[in-house]
Amino acid sequence: MLIMRLYLVLVVLLLVLSGGLYVFTRNRRYLKFAWQTVRFTVLLVLVFGLLFVLERYVLVAWKVFL
Repeated sequence: MLIMRLYLVLVVLLLVLSGGLYVFTRNRRYLKFAWQTVRFTVLLVLVFGLLFVLERYVLVAWKVFL
């Protein structure tokens, strides 16, 4: 969880920096980069959430049956 928190802090800093660069340069590639970063982060959080649910409920329930 510590790694996820650090990753999310870095993503927020990256998005703020990218937004700031867009404001100063009006170059749309910074917005595109920010959007790609958001999409990748959402995908990564969903994968980690799925793994958490798998570990928490499926594997623990499997131990009960054994």
